[in-house]
Amino acid sequence: MSVPEGHIFPINTFVDLTIVQFGHQHCHSLHSYGPALRNYFLFHYIRSGKGELQSKNKEGQLKTYHLEAGQGFLIWPHQENTYIADKNRPWNYHWVEFYGLKASEILEQAGLSYNQPIFTPEPGTKVTEMENALTHIIENGKAPNFELIGHLFIFLSALAESNIHRRQRAGVGLREYYIREIISYIEAYYQEGITVSDIAEFCNMDKSHLGKIFKRIMGINLRDFLVQFRIGKACELMQNSHKSINEISAMVGYSNMFNFSRAFKTVRGESPRTWRDKNKLR
Repeated sequence: MSVPEGHIFPINTFVDLTIVQFGHQHCHSLHSYGPALRNYFLFHYIRSGKGELQSKNKEGQLKTYHLEAGQGFLIWPHQENTYIADKNRPWNYHWVEFYGLKASEILEQAGLSYNQPIFTPEPGTKVTEMENALTHIIENGKAPNFELIGHLFIFLSALAESNIHRRQRAGVGLREYYIREIISYIEAYYQEGITVSDIAEFCNMDKSHLGKIFKRIMGINLRDFLVQFRIGKACELMQNSHKSINEISAMVGYSNMFNFSRAFKTVRGESPRTWRDKNKLR
């Protein structure tokens, strides 16, 4: 079968790292996906078989990589790619999609980049720990959120230590300081309907420049992060309180119920009422 099995992570309020979705797939001969673009970091770990990745680098050149069991490949946000299972030994892989404050830092430590997307393990490193952490995420989709995030940290940490192209850890820089300030500001004022312009003014920075820094570090647009943060808070309230959806809309910074419903459906794929009916804690 070549039908992917996956899970959507329910809460988007984790800052350092958050999971978007994850799953696994047993591909049939020559099964392909793409050309496609992703909104977040997406890592595939090949459990068995072989395949091919075609990925465009920053210079717009299409590079082809032939991969096999034990290797992996990273797709950067908005990077065009296609991947194809081998004809005779089609691959079986686990995958996890994520973003966050620590994502770029960890991936850079691992020696993974837009132009170098391939993970190849170095003998004697923490490959087994990496495999076990990723498998735990894949096989325990309904585990508590903190448990899954914890295993994502373990997986990425082991990935950074296992890749043959890994680099030495860099110190925390000024850009990360700005990101933490932005997130602290959002946490404090998201209920007041703040915008990206408000955040840029708070940081005393040009909105466009701030947006580029945020996306480079977090792997997501600042505007999208703000929306997802508010929707994540709304989901928590819908699960754990008896307040009306209209009240919750106002509590997370939306003065217009229609705008809230539209944003909610964009992020969660269904209306607030439908989501609440499925996820309300009894």
